[in-house]
Amino acid sequence: MQKIPLTVRGAELIKQELQHLKSVARPEVIEAIAEARSHGDLSENAEYEAAKERQGFIEGRIAELEHKLSVAHVINPAEIHAEGKIVFGSTVTLEDLETEEQVTYQIVGEDEADIKERKIYVGSPIARALIGKEEGDVAEVQAPGGVREYDIISVEYI
Repeated sequence: MQKIPLTVRGAELIKQELQHLKSVARPEVIEAIAEARSHGDLSENAEYEAAKERQGFIEGRIAELEHKLSVAHVINPAEIHAEGKIVFGSTVTLEDLETEEQVTYQIVGEDEADIKERKIYVGSPIARALIGKEEGDVAEVQAPGGVREYDIISVEYI
């Protein structure tokens, strides 16, 4: 079974969502189903159908999150000793060689990726181009608009 890489923060976010689904969302949907059943004929009861659909979604999400946690490989970026190489969990500052714009990203798992928070998925084109490189290297990234080159300014494990 393949392990899913997660940062400590990513694992915590999954645990929080799982806790919310089990302790809040699941009881709410059970109550909604009971309420809809009390209205009588279930064959034409839209509230009942909507609640059952929501229950299916919640139970599916709970199963998905439990599976991810069971196969998770939790990595604490602060404990990485990669000797300056870019690896999962690294925080990398890049400079676009064309625009001279600097940007900082952390390479994270799929569930924690959020470009607004500057967290990129380890399987994304830019992360794949960066993995294994180190400070001072130039990474070529195949972007929709063509190849972009980035100078790696710094690599941190925070």
